[in-house]
Amino acid sequence: MSRVARIPVTVAKGVDVQVSGSHIMVKGPLGTLQQPLSRRVKVAVDGGQVSFAAVDESREANAMSGTMRALVAGMVQGVSKGFERKLSLVGVGYRAQAQGDKLNLSLGYSHPIVHQMPAGVKCETPSQTEIVIKGADKQKVGQVAAEVRGYKPPEPYKGKGVRYADEVVVIKETKKK
Repeated sequence: MSRVARIPVTVAKGVDVQVSGSHIMVKGPLGTLQQPLSRRVKVAVDGGQVSFAAVDESREANAMSGTMRALVAGMVQGVSKGFERKLSLVGVGYRAQAQGDKLNLSLGYSHPIVHQMPAGVKCETPSQTEIVIKGADKQKVGQVAAEVRGYKPPEPYKGKGVRYADEVVVIKETKKK
């Protein structure tokens, strides 16, 4: 059995976990998340804990039991505390502004970029060069942050562009004559 799957997921206070047929649903103060279940994994909800076990001794069942445990642990954390990714804009004239469910970016192009936020993901701009993307679904938050970064990834010579707040950009040295 997977060593990850041996540890049961502790359900936080105010979070409800339900297993129905081929889906597991986690409901909490920040929203509701659903995940399809694998046929190779047996899920048991007892009290404040969710435990996972492989149905058979196959390698795939062992791997999926650990994967399902990690996914459900992320869902429980998402609906109770939430996830956030911070981005920073580096460059002269680079600005960001959140307007409702849209993010307006000025990244040195001839046109402004408007990024539509998907359902369940919110965006804040504490300053013109900082973006905070928040949501309950870890995968959606990470995907939106990657899409916003993809508009202008940091370039290696001056470091200009959109980068994660904890990202370190190694600056290359210019050519010498």
